[in-house]
Amino acid sequence: MGVYMTTLSTKPDSGGHSAVDLTASRAVPIFMAALLGIFIVGGVGFSHIEAVHNAAHDYRHSMAFPCH
Repeated sequence: MGVYMTTLSTKPDSGGHSAVDLTASRAVPIFMAALLGIFIVGGVGFSHIEAVHNAAHDYRHSMAFPCH
């Protein structure tokens, strides 16, 4: 059995991207996904179009989400 050591490097990897660059590049997609989720919940769940609202309501019930 040998002793293995691991190190954490702050130098760019072979692709030329650092860990900070990768984290920053994930922020925009995460933010956009959250915005889309808010739009879907707000736009569909509180829609004045009865068919759209009823579809969202039925989906909430099918997922066992208490809504009233």
